[in-house]
Amino acid sequence: MKRILTIQDISCVGKCSLTVALPIISACGVETSVLPTAVLSTHTAFSSFTFRDLTDDIKNISNEFTKQNISFDALYTGYLGSFKQLELVSDLFNKFKTKDNFILVDPVMADHGRLYKGFDKNFANSMANLCKLADIIVPNLTEASFMLDEPYIEKDYDENYIKSLLKRLTALGCKKALLTGVSFNENQLGVYGYDSIFDEYFYYHRKKLPVNFHGTGDVFASALCGALTIGKTLKQAVKIAVDYTVECINETVKNPNANWYGVEFEKAIPYLINTIK
Repeated sequence: MKRILTIQDISCVGKCSLTVALPIISACGVETSVLPTAVLSTHTAFSSFTFRDLTDDIKNISNEFTKQNISFDALYTGYLGSFKQLELVSDLFNKFKTKDNFILVDPVMADHGRLYKGFDKNFANSMANLCKLADIIVPNLTEASFMLDEPYIEKDYDENYIKSLLKRLTALGCKKALLTGVSFNENQLGVYGYDSIFDEYFYYHRKKLPVNFHGTGDVFASALCGALTIGKTLKQAVKIAVDYTVECINETVKNPNANWYGVEFEKAIPYLINTIK
């Protein structure tokens, strides 16, 4: 069985990060190993929450993996909360990267033109350095803009602009880049990708839904990583991940009593399994 190591925080309540990644990747038929970077009582959109930093445990856990001769078919990072964590994860990449596995980085740090609380431009520069070590990165437009020191354009951009961002993202060092949240009109939303190995661009979109939910980026990245690990091509994996994310949103919208803090991805797992097959 294939094995992924996903490195990100865990919220005890709140559908994001590891509580999303573990079940979704497992549903793809992949063993999911985790390296938690922090434990929160809830995710940060709640009015209050506890936070325990696990930075000091990362190196020891990594060393134990090496001691036990544990290897991984993919390494996947989500939210990383400090410069020190970026440094430790960079070391971990160098330790576990092989010619047969891949690294996927979701540079979670910004959205809607703003960096998340606690991050600054120096952090974005350091995240760009981490992306140099990745095979695939999946930033949104805001994250891409900060990493490239580019003014954020919310709308009224064209395909040439998106292609130029993707080309510059792969110039950081990663082989493939996906820009999420790309829309060329008010009725569609999707993912624009670039594979620098084949110099190939592609765009996959669905109808834009008039709702927003926490954690959909984590849902997409987790499904993408799972699909890639079992051998799907990048285009196939993007379609699977986008369609599954849309299905999760549709399931949530159907329930008038759905929780506000995340999508009901659990109800859509049978859809994911059938799509993967």
